[in-house]
Amino acid sequence: MALPGPSDSATALVTGASSGIGEAIARELAARGHGLTLVARREQRLRALADELVSLHGVRAEVIAADLSSASAREEVADLVRSLGVEVEVLVNNAGFGGTGDRERLLAMVELNCVALLDLQARYLPRMVERGRGAVINMASTAAFQPLPGTATYAATKAFVLSLSEAMHEELKGTGVTLTAVCPGPVKTEFMGAAGLDQAEEQVPGLFWMSAEDVAKAAVDAAEKGKRAVVPGLLNRAGAITGQHTPRTLALPLAKRVWRQAV
Repeated sequence: MALPGPSDSATALVTGASSGIGEAIARELAARGHGLTLVARREQRLRALADELVSLHGVRAEVIAADLSSASAREEVADLVRSLGVEVEVLVNNAGFGGTGDRERLLAMVELNCVALLDLQARYLPRMVERGRGAVINMASTAAFQPLPGTATYAATKAFVLSLSEAMHEELKGTGVTLTAVCPGPVKTEFMGAAGLDQAEEQVPGLFWMSAEDVAKAAVDAAEKGKRAVVPGLLNRAGAITGQHTPRTLALPLAKRVWRQAV
């Protein structure tokens, strides 16, 4: 199997683990026996989750409170992980946010969604390759499959994640290490409110929505099978294909109209 088995000397580093898909992936990995290093800004939530997972599954769970959009914070996270004396054999790059905003917010979005993801990947992939075992899960989105007027920067960051992940998956063949991009559609989490999409649940048909738990299981199952990418949900897969192949002269005005209805 492509996903390394649990080990006392290894950890699964999960970013954005304090809620939503990140929390659900942490739960999924813990249920499969993996020790965890949970990273997010909200320390209290992380500690509550870590305590619960230790109690339920008997796994090791460390907590690191950090804002990964800061380069200095990423250095501190790397130092703290090193001090734990464990190897990162599973990396889940889930931290990120969406929506729109002013210049500072857009730059912060690119820093977290793209730069932080690449930074962590570049830190831990070489050691995985040296050991001949490891798995990376990068959280992209169905937004990666087409430009989205109204949330242009977010969609562009996820296109970066998907392109990077698919290319790296191919580069890693034969190394014993895999990299999987996960491209969820609408998920009922705090992400929507933070992105300013409070009305999305009313505008997007219910069949497109998935739970964070279902996305997490699809993500970990895909990593376990060594898949290049996964789009959880049949309708979301159909939407991704449509987004890729619909002529931009048709897709862009439609996406713009849908976005205006969702905000």
